[in-house]
Amino acid sequence: MTVPAIRRSLFRSRALHVATAGCAVAALSALTAIPVAADDGANAPKPTVVLVHGAFADSSSWNGVIERLQRRGYTVMAPANPLRGLYSDSAYIASVLKTVKGPIVLAGHSYGGAVISTAAARNSQVKALIYINAQMPDVGESGMSLSARFPSALGTATTSVPYRTADGGGTDLYLKRDKVHPVFANCLPENRADLLGVTQRPAATTAFSETAKVAAWKEIPSWALVGRQDMTISPQQQRFEAERAHSHTQEIDSCHVSLIARPDAVADLILQGATAAAGGS
Repeated sequence: MTVPAIRRSLFRSRALHVATAGCAVAALSALTAIPVAADDGANAPKPTVVLVHGAFADSSSWNGVIERLQRRGYTVMAPANPLRGLYSDSAYIASVLKTVKGPIVLAGHSYGGAVISTAAARNSQVKALIYINAQMPDVGESGMSLSARFPSALGTATTSVPYRTADGGGTDLYLKRDKVHPVFANCLPENRADLLGVTQRPAATTAFSETAKVAAWKEIPSWALVGRQDMTISPQQQRFEAERAHSHTQEIDSCHVSLIARPDAVADLILQGATAAAGGS
């Protein structure tokens, strides 16, 4: 064989080897490729969690819950609830919600439940409502009308104190100091309950007397936590409200301040609503 012929034969052999190797790599890639699965919302942005406290309390009552939610990567807001009346309080919280970008999970404890039921109305950003030992009034109902239907020890645990403002005045309700532990926080150590009594924020009587004009739980999916040892809002009332709203309901052995006594259970329920809001399972 001549030298040019030998060179042509070697060139064809090398070309065949490269082509064969390329086909093998392509085949291996095809065999090991993993199809992209639907993420079911796993990669969707996390909603902002907004926490609204109830009467006789302040935003610090959510501290244990906030810590747990933040560890899971959630942005959390816990604005001060003015406790001046259902209409003004819900208008204030609604204005806070307007500052949030993206989806919202809105949670309310006690009277805060009534506030979020009004504040969330007609707000398409609110994807889930979470009720913790809460009031959930329907249109035409008030905190007073619900408590008359489902009496609790709170009826004799408050004292009325007149107040004045530049625009007028009204009446505030305070928890009697000797009732804070047995009625409001019976699942906490007595010294810790006493501290809640010292730092309590009063609620104007209009917070409980004004009737709801809307009920956002009729349109927005809801979750409800019932405290079996609650002496402030009757567990029977909480169950009635949750059943009526078709809420995803969980019961635990806790008193009215479950957000302080059982922040783990409260955070878990909020996470359920947050997962659903993000499109997860």
